[in-house]
Amino acid sequence: MTSTHWHITASLLLVLLGTAPALAQEPPRFRHDVIEAPLQPGAEPLATAPGQGPDREQWMLQNGAIGVRNVSHPTLTPVLPAGPSTGAAVIVAPGGGFLGLAIDAEGWQVARWLANHGIAAFVLKYRVLPTPRDNAVWDAEFNRMIAGEKVSFANPKDTPPEALADGLAALAHVRDNAARYGIDPRRVGFMGFSAGGFLTRSVVAQGGATMPAFAAPIYPNMAAMTVPADAPPMFVAIAADDFLLRNVDGFPLVESYRKAGRPIEFHLLANGGHGFGLGRPGTASSEWIEQFYRWLDSIGMLESADR
Repeated sequence: MTSTHWHITASLLLVLLGTAPALAQEPPRFRHDVIEAPLQPGAEPLATAPGQGPDREQWMLQNGAIGVRNVSHPTLTPVLPAGPSTGAAVIVAPGGGFLGLAIDAEGWQVARWLANHGIAAFVLKYRVLPTPRDNAVWDAEFNRMIAGEKVSFANPKDTPPEALADGLAALAHVRDNAARYGIDPRRVGFMGFSAGGFLTRSVVAQGGATMPAFAAPIYPNMAAMTVPADAPPMFVAIAADDFLLRNVDGFPLVESYRKAGRPIEFHLLANGGHGFGLGRPGTASSEWIEQFYRWLDSIGMLESADR
């Protein structure tokens, strides 16, 4: 493992938990406050991790941002429209460097926006790589990781198989229960932020019957990917000042889709940094989700279920 990769991983989690601007030259010391697990009304377990004993997840608060780590029991929390429904649905996968989940800013908040606009949303709490359970040890080790030093937990170099299994299970669960949720099983898409965007790419790359109807990786890994022949329409948004673009020549992910002849809409936002969630006020990132909504309409995903 390289110190550069560790630094990127640490920066992903720092930004997504609201602790620092992306790749600050001198990252602050990391310290979080332990909190009780918040209510997650309607959370439904996924059957991808049976027989693993008691739930070991740990919740934290940093700069007002709620996060969770050591997720061992994946769940899917429905956030359904209170008013008219379009019949479309989106699985929302938060980011967090596969070491934790920014489940509020990149999960619940996004889901509420979608539901308020007639789109059923499902927040995916997927399994992440284990980190030290002792909070003082976790703080100390995380700070060592920021400094590029060796730590005791695994380095997530790609989408972990457990996270991918949870993503695929979430798609199957929503489709199998479409009537109960009041959605069209043919219009279930997948959206992910940062590491969740990596997961979104992996779900698409899996291909076959598990393919989502559309995909929306938001500030994801922009490297090239192998695009299946039946890859769904993709929407990508990333800020020009995102650190993930610093060592990338061009936009290989976008070019992969174009070369495969598959439909893609790409938004390179003037600013917003990494981890902007619904949008950082005063930056070009503040309206991306409205652009996403218009894109869904343009590809026929927002017609009412009975039309």
